[in-house]
Amino acid sequence: MPVHQQPIDAPDLDELRRRAVAAAPQREAGLVVCENLVRIYQSEGVEVQALQGLDLTVAEGEMIAVVGASGSGKSTLLGILSGQDVPTAGSAEVAGYDLLAMKRRERLGYRRSTVGFVLQQTSRNLLPYLTAAENVMLPMTYAGIKRSRRRARAEELLDLLSVGHCRDRTPDTLSGGEQQRVAIAVANANEPRVLFADEPTGQLDTATSDEVFAALRRANEELGVTVVVVTHDALVSEQVQRTVRIRDGRTSTEVLRRVATGEDGVEVHTAEEYAVLDGSGRLQLPGEFTERLHLRKRVRLVLESDHVGVWPDETARRARADAQDAHNAQDTEDTQNTQGAAGGGPEH
Repeated sequence: MPVHQQPIDAPDLDELRRRAVAAAPQREAGLVVCENLVRIYQSEGVEVQALQGLDLTVAEGEMIAVVGASGSGKSTLLGILSGQDVPTAGSAEVAGYDLLAMKRRERLGYRRSTVGFVLQQTSRNLLPYLTAAENVMLPMTYAGIKRSRRRARAEELLDLLSVGHCRDRTPDTLSGGEQQRVAIAVANANEPRVLFADEPTGQLDTATSDEVFAALRRANEELGVTVVVVTHDALVSEQVQRTVRIRDGRTSTEVLRRVATGEDGVEVHTAEEYAVLDGSGRLQLPGEFTERLHLRKRVRLVLESDHVGVWPDETARRARADAQDAHNAQDTEDTQNTQGAAGGGPEH
């Protein structure tokens, strides 16, 4: 018998590969999928980590808002997804395009046909020497669409977004809201799969913002384009079914909004906030939770039958008790001072 003879029941190489694929974590399904996304910048010798392992999934046809404080990483995320920036590590796919592996020519085609983009600054979305209709037709020129079809498509989009009356006017004769609605038409000219909007209502008043957001919703519902809005505006973020919050370069929480009909037939709007659990099992606890319970560095986890309990360690528990004692002592002192004052001042 040969010394190196393989045992009869040993799996072959194909079987090992099959097992490895089966054991690998499955990628989330969605039109936009980011997993453990990292973006690091070098600025004057200082390393800046704009994204630190961000996970995000957006389903086709969805309309979501992405919110976060300045410096949280939301604008960096938008730059990557729109093809203007390249991530450092992790994975990011939009409509089947691998954003880390795309070559320059592929990236150009991706930005022309797969995604649309609306900027906050109204003046940057439109060419000032073209009419509204000509601005909408311009992206179709790059895509090789016939002139007759370009004109018809432009007028359809402008009418859909309630700015058909602006078709023959240049941007300087339009209001800010009209300019943004024309910009949404431009972004949809080549029938993109995803529309990214960076603070589209940031320079508008409340009434005009409502009109612009209504145009985004109309594009989502009637054109079928997936919409991702980055915004600081709480009123805007509350008008979508899902709001994703980014903190310190990671998705931290999601708010899901639903409309339910009660027994009395009245529609009830509900909103529930969830912490986001990433692929490595990490989540970010809301700051108000950690402050109130004095959660620091270490926490104690307890696995229950249907949930996980998160408890402060002994040091944090003592700190919380001391803080409560100090608060109670202050309340007692304030009460005594109040009672003393009520007893009357010195006699005259």
